[in-house]
Amino acid sequence: MLNPRLPKIWYGGDYNPEQWDPSVMEEDVRMFKVAGIDVATVNVFSWAKLQPDEETYRFEELDNVMDRLYRDGIYVCLATSTGAHPAWMARKYPDVLRVDHMGRKRKFGGRHNSCPNSPTYRLYSARLAEKLAERYAGHPGLLLWHVSNEYGGYCYCDLCAAAFRAWLRERYQDLDTLNRMWYTSFWGHTFYDWDEIVPPNELSEEWGRSRSTFQTISLDYRRFQSDSLLACYRLEYSELKKYTPDIAVTTNMMGTYPELDYFRWAPYLDVISWDNYPSHNTPFSFTAMTHDLMRGLKGGQPFMLMEQTPSQQNWQPYNALKRPGVMRLWSYQAVARGADTVMFFQLRRSIGACEKFHGAVIEHVGHEHTRVFQECAELGRELQGLADRLLDARVEAKAAVVFDWENRWAVELSSGPSVDLKYVDEVHKYYDALYQLHIQTNMIGVEEDFARYELIIAPVLYMLKPGVAEKIRRFVERGGIFVTTFFSGIVNEQDIVTVGGYPGELRSLLGIWVEEIDALPPGQMNELVLTERGQPSELKRQRYSCGLLCDLIHSEGAEVAAVYGTDFYQGMPAVTVNRYGKGQAWYVGSSPEPEFMQGLLANLCAEKGIAPVLDAPSGVEVTQRSKAGKTYTFILNHRAEAVEVTLPDSPMTELLTGVSCSRVLRVEGRGVAILESGPSFDRF
Repeated sequence: MLNPRLPKIWYGGDYNPEQWDPSVMEEDVRMFKVAGIDVATVNVFSWAKLQPDEETYRFEELDNVMDRLYRDGIYVCLATSTGAHPAWMARKYPDVLRVDHMGRKRKFGGRHNSCPNSPTYRLYSARLAEKLAERYAGHPGLLLWHVSNEYGGYCYCDLCAAAFRAWLRERYQDLDTLNRMWYTSFWGHTFYDWDEIVPPNELSEEWGRSRSTFQTISLDYRRFQSDSLLACYRLEYSELKKYTPDIAVTTNMMGTYPELDYFRWAPYLDVISWDNYPSHNTPFSFTAMTHDLMRGLKGGQPFMLMEQTPSQQNWQPYNALKRPGVMRLWSYQAVARGADTVMFFQLRRSIGACEKFHGAVIEHVGHEHTRVFQECAELGRELQGLADRLLDARVEAKAAVVFDWENRWAVELSSGPSVDLKYVDEVHKYYDALYQLHIQTNMIGVEEDFARYELIIAPVLYMLKPGVAEKIRRFVERGGIFVTTFFSGIVNEQDIVTVGGYPGELRSLLGIWVEEIDALPPGQMNELVLTERGQPSELKRQRYSCGLLCDLIHSEGAEVAAVYGTDFYQGMPAVTVNRYGKGQAWYVGSSPEPEFMQGLLANLCAEKGIAPVLDAPSGVEVTQRSKAGKTYTFILNHRAEAVEVTLPDSPMTELLTGVSCSRVLRVEGRGVAILESGPSFDRF
């Protein structure tokens, strides 16, 4: 439980009373109570108000906000305000200003605008966190600490260059090792002095942020910048814990955000929180995958939905309204996948600057007689009714999909084989197949305990870190099913090719040799033609389309489940399976159409006894959380029309209505059902 002072699903969001006359807060608090809002995130961007110069701190306004909210039973998630430094700091101490990818020194403006290796930024951000912790340590309304806001963005200044060299010294110890590990004999890059190493940007190794002439340097710089921002977070974390050791500390993450290795950050967050902002056309399965990824950062621990919009966003190309029922539906999607909070950005809509058209619980009209407010109030009443039933309930899964940020960086920095190869997209294709099959799935890092699972899928496992190949081998040997794909096992953690034939360290496990990799241009496809070995029950056709990349495979003991249907490599293996110990290692040499993925994974799940949560129509999402012998099955209808779902023959109660359920449940368009049942319904 996040904090026993509020033993329910927290409901609220970002609140910025510093943007308003103090009299507005009285009306806001009244409407918060109407909407069932019991948590407000405050002080997110107040650094300039709190600290007008080096020595002066002004907390009186924040005191009033904290006291006024608590007086009406509204608790506070208190931010440290360090997501944007004050203008006076940028003027007096220009070392806080970042240098961008083009090598240009920034002026004051925007946010995420501080160099993470600036001594000034580190000094004053940690000091502000300490002042806040010291002042509010005993405040009864304090529920949670929120450090900075949505960390991100890289810096390429001289301070970062010097810190990068120090980071490299610690990692490699000496230049001989660095030169060997970086393969600097290529293009005359041998370094004889640490000061010869410069950050990789448009002035040196990179162009367009996603391409590099020297991937190893670029890869290490991403690791370094992620670590640098983490160091800033940890400075504030330490100050907060000094005064409030029992108050949880977090910072809001951004799902599959590319610049930070969230698995590396996760041990230093007491609870994972994240901001969910899908586009108008984001697949529901992609949002589900991202919730599962956030839950997976700390081994399945429930997470916080820190931000979502009640209505529309303001920063995407097309900022469509959430249709009636969608806000509620997507809120429960987060809860279904492990969220113990439902929070919004923002509670009252700003009237100026770039977020004035971002949706809010209280719109510009300033009263509660709006569609959005009424929907928020109805959800607030439901969450009050659920009380603590779902808190700390866990999602149990025997299937897992691997996600690795360092592998992603390496794939997308690569100078081949295809500009269309996007790591996140390929991971999502396999997750989506399990989602459509209604199979509970965990998103895991390579550090996870593989023994918890029966089926592990690692798409595009291009980079193999030390020990990972052996870990996979033990998993399969003990009886697990492992699935990987094209462009896997190619390089080590320094992006240096493992010689001796692809897929490198996985070659003997998979029982194949990949001789060449063909990149298909947009619109060009090949076919997977199933062999007798590849035609179990869920694959209904013999031929399936495939594209993007095609690995030219030779079997070295693996059975061939499918061959290519066209081109000069027609008839060569395309999908293989190798029996290894008690388990199986599958290799899918191209990117197949969804029907093939669903059929293949349905068969593999059936082999391992991994059953769907329910048999539900397309467009209906189902998942479960379990706690204290009870199972909570969520049925989320993403369709505009009502559907009927067949239920198992066991007693269940629908929590939102209190009604006992029969064999067939009708779920309205964009509706939600939460079914409580005993342990007999727990398929796992």
